[in-house]
Amino acid sequence: MRSLPQSPQRLLIAVAVALLAVAVFWQVQGHPFVSFDDELYVTANPSVLRGLSKSGVAWAFSTTHSTNWHPLTWLSHMVDVQLFGLNPRGHHMTSLFLHAMNSSLLFLLLSRMTGANWPSAFAAAAFAVHPMRVESVAWIAERKDVLGGLFWILTMGAYVRYTERAALGRYLCVVLFFALGLMAKPMLVTLPFALLLLDYWPLSRIPRWGILFGSPPDVSVQTNGPGVLVEKIPLFLLTAISCVFTYTASSYGGALIEHGKIPFLVKATNALVSYAIYIGKTMWPSSLAVFYPHPNAIPPIWTIAGATALAVAATVASIQYGKKLPYLAVGLLWFTGTLIPVIGLVQVGSQGMADRYTYIPSIGLFIAAAWGIRDLSAGWRQRKRVLACFFGVVIVVLSAVTLRQLTYWSSNTALFTHAIEVTSGNYLAESKLGVALATQGKTEEAITHYRKAIAILPTFVDAHYNLAVDLARLGRTDEAIASYRKTLEYNPRHAFAHNNLGVLLAERGDLDAAIAQYKEAIRTRRNFLLAYNNLGAALGRQGKHDESIYYFMQAARLNPRDVMTHLNLGVAWQIKGNLDEALYHFREAQRLRPGDPAITKQLEAIGLPANR
Repeated sequence: MRSLPQSPQRLLIAVAVALLAVAVFWQVQGHPFVSFDDELYVTANPSVLRGLSKSGVAWAFSTTHSTNWHPLTWLSHMVDVQLFGLNPRGHHMTSLFLHAMNSSLLFLLLSRMTGANWPSAFAAAAFAVHPMRVESVAWIAERKDVLGGLFWILTMGAYVRYTERAALGRYLCVVLFFALGLMAKPMLVTLPFALLLLDYWPLSRIPRWGILFGSPPDVSVQTNGPGVLVEKIPLFLLTAISCVFTYTASSYGGALIEHGKIPFLVKATNALVSYAIYIGKTMWPSSLAVFYPHPNAIPPIWTIAGATALAVAATVASIQYGKKLPYLAVGLLWFTGTLIPVIGLVQVGSQGMADRYTYIPSIGLFIAAAWGIRDLSAGWRQRKRVLACFFGVVIVVLSAVTLRQLTYWSSNTALFTHAIEVTSGNYLAESKLGVALATQGKTEEAITHYRKAIAILPTFVDAHYNLAVDLARLGRTDEAIASYRKTLEYNPRHAFAHNNLGVLLAERGDLDAAIAQYKEAIRTRRNFLLAYNNLGAALGRQGKHDESIYYFMQAARLNPRDVMTHLNLGVAWQIKGNLDEALYHFREAQRLRPGDPAITKQLEAIGLPANR
């Protein structure tokens, strides 16, 4: 390859990196959806399940569903549904394709900026196959990682072109790609700061005598554009706007943990330790889990001391060798800075850390490692062969660990069982494992795991709710009612718990209490179709047929194609003696579900043939 011209060599390496990513992650195309946010993003999301449509596009740009504003991510899921339906293979292949493309483009970007093909190739290949990428690629709900990563790299590529020749069109491409990236994943807010790091190295655009003005004549890259800070003002404005949107969405959706619930000292020490753990897992990827519970306590003093020592050492090394080894400072600052939005100082969600958060930040560590090893090995005998063997062994080992890690994503039971094995106090994994077992008919086993989750975190709402559902399935009504009430004690706005509790109370004949629960479910979830139907049925049992019809009509407005709603309306109008209205709704139900025996029975009950 060394005999090839630069451009063909770069193209061959770029293709090789992409193929490496595809080969290592190929098994993911046979994996299912997982019962952890995939339902929120795809399998139980009505807006996404309709595929691409005008209403869907409008929803994507206006919703804060899943406590985020990322319309491009929603659109990508809609496109997948349009193309593949609910076959998870197609959804997985889209994520894999995006990751392979990101890996290839990362190599091209690093190579173009530095002119060093092989350090660039190692950094890109390590990024492509590292086990901590599994969560971003194998988890369909994390499409925003690989999609946001694409626009991150495209923004940087457009920026490099702009620095080579400052022009308005090239600058607008930078702004456009950055804006699209923010609409895929808000974590990209740190990108303007990363561009400043590139200005220092490898672009050498920051003059020693100040960064507010244009580049001096002795830098390696010439530009007639404005100063490196001034030119980024529009990007910083987009960052500010995205921060406001994200904060509002997280607050509105309930994902933002109130400041008083986790003391700042706990969050700060957890952030410090998390930085060290992320570095450790990058160097030695073991005990990776889909969910790491937040410790909610100050870590042991020896843990804080170790993390502090690592941070001090990295800072001293960056300062001491910043001029001689500029990539060291750039790589460490890249890693540290791009993690800030998700490091937990502002706590969003209940996790202490997450592998997926390192998708972009890890690039900084790979840059520091690749160029650092290259320079430290200068003067070695047989240097090229030694480095080739070393880099090859590293990539092979990382690939092998990734192949193993991917097997845990082959089923929900494997995923959450592994998380329980490699973490402690993982209440969420216990509850999710319970759900997975319940879908297999292993209800008693599922209940055992729900109780374990509650023992770890007594206020964990999902475990109480799941426990109630499965207790009701087993006919243990008293216990189920108690669990639903416990769910509502910790989350009074849990609409499904209100509705399900109403069902159990109605079965016992306590219609007044059931009606109160149904109304509360509707109050907290205005579009709750099932609760409207249940409320209408309960009122009908009390002889309040006008009220009953009113709520059935509300359900019909929510979904004019719901068969059960039309059947309920048909029965209600029949009782009222309005056979024309009853016939209309029975016929609508028959049109929506031809040949249904329940509909045939209703038609025959009012003296009409089913095929008339």
